[in-house]
Amino acid sequence: MKRLTAEEYREAEKVPLVVVLDDVRSMHNVGSVLRTADAFRLEAVWMCGITGTPPHAEIHKTALGAEDSVDWRYFDTAIEAVKRLKEEGVEVLAVEQAEGSTMLQEFRRDPSRRYAIVLGNEVKGVHQEVIDLCDGCLEIPQQGTKHSMNVSVAAGIVIYHFVWGA
Repeated sequence: MKRLTAEEYREAEKVPLVVVLDDVRSMHNVGSVLRTADAFRLEAVWMCGITGTPPHAEIHKTALGAEDSVDWRYFDTAIEAVKRLKEEGVEVLAVEQAEGSTMLQEFRRDPSRRYAIVLGNEVKGVHQEVIDLCDGCLEIPQQGTKHSMNVSVAAGIVIYHFVWGA
């Protein structure tokens, strides 16, 4: 299957996308996001607040080793992480239903830029203070009776769009 080793992955060119997890409480969701980040060879996953970090058995259960290949960092708050990204010139977008949000299918990324997406807590979403610091919001269109998605599923949809659809 021509899979990279963890070392080859660390050396390989990355998609210029950082995923920021804002108080994601489920270790399984953290592991799933790490595994998706590995699959798409993303730049990094930044974990903030109550978001768990490796090494942790529950993260490993869904990450299946991606916690060893994907570059990850921890910040006390997502506010701190977003400020750092903006200092580096990264365009930061919250994945959230908000007034004035851009529907995901309408978003086109600039291939010359670095981006970050912020995904929030499973119940409360992205903190408003974090949204206020972001350059905008991306919204995943939904047509059913529920108007929310599991955070790791939302991450997969947005990451796929960044890599292949935008």
